Amino acid sequence: MPVDALILFTDRMGKFGFEEYLMDGVLCFMLFAGASKVNMSKFRQNLKPICLLALLTTLISSFLYGILFYAIAVLFSLPMDIWMCILLGCVVSPTDPIAATGILNKIGLSKNVCSVIENESLFNDGTGVTLFIFVRSIIIHSKDNNFALLMFKEIVGAIAVALIISWILFRLLKLTRDPVKYILISLLDVSAVYMICEHLGFSGVIASVVCGMFFSYSMNKIERSVIVVDPHNYYGDFWEIIENILNSVLFVMIGLLALDINISRYAPIVIPVSIMILILSRAIGVFISSILTKNDIPGNYSLKEFVILMTWSALKGGLSLALAFGTAEYLDNDVYNIFINVTYVTIFFTVLVQGLTVRRVYFALEKHKADRLKILREQGKGR
Repeated sequence: MPVDALILFTDRMGKFGFEEYLMDGVLCFMLFAGASKVNMSKFRQNLKPICLLALLTTLISSFLYGILFYAIAVLFSLPMDIWMCILLGCVVSPTDPIAATGILNKIGLSKNVCSVIENESLFNDGTGVTLFIFVRSIIIHSKDNNFALLMFKEIVGAIAVALIISWILFRLLKLTRDPVKYILISLLDVSAVYMICEHLGFSGVIASVVCGMFFSYSMNKIERSVIVVDPHNYYGDFWEIIENILNSVLFVMIGLLALDINISRYAPIVIPVSIMILILSRAIGVFISSILTKNDIPGNYSLKEFVILMTWSALKGGLSLALAFGTAEYLDNDVYNIFINVTYVTIFFTVLVQGLTVRRVYFALEKHKADRLKILREQGKGR
């Protein structure tokens, strides 16, 4: 009987619409909550590295991952063409803001470095989703395959809608002195913006982030008034609680859904290789972006130190899994199973292995940086 109950439970979990739950349900609120805690002064200070990491690194790592995976597919006769492999790269390359903020805030990173990692994670989801749509359109022969136009539409349209509606609703918020209405207006803002953007074909992911940052910036500007109206910080506590609850539920669901996945017959080949390719493609993407922003690398890190930190702190999460589940409509069963297996292993590896060891990596890099700077100072004195 317990075995039958477990089989029934896993069968029902397999029918759960995880993609719809995340993409059309809770993602916008999770992103708003994360973005509303962004330190705007640090964001402006590190704008160049954040933009390059969020856009260029995601683009490079997605395509490089796909090319390397295609080489493995040819070598071992996997049923995947080059565009399917690149699509898989678009699924696993974006870092997850929920996983990043949930783990990195607890390991003692400097505010400057933490700001770069968190903001990159918040913005590169939009890049990843846009890349995913572009490559998917090639695979299913859709007309929406002009990448430049698609990227412009997704990003610029999302920012415009988010700023306009957020500005209007924040004007309404300033008229009230009820902290509960602060919460309701912020909920209305992110919900309305996300639905409008998704309806118009803009990036609801980026729009949610922009909404959160706009409200964070605007609330800081009227901080004195907010303290009087909301002395117990109901507004801040509400979004903190929402973020923690949804984040916890998300990872529990990822674990439960793992009970229903089918292990691909190619798993012994693709699982170990996919981890190596993931780390390599991310490192190369960060390296190229870092070269372009070398003079603006935060935290006095060297190029090598910064690449190691940004590579190892790149955690993956629910968005990758939602994108992977969304491929079931147009990929055959063997390829779909490869996508799901690789995505699950990627999430578990980055969260459990990288997430639990990133503190050690960070402090090892801090020690290396201190020793390097000490040598440079001694050399300077010697001259």
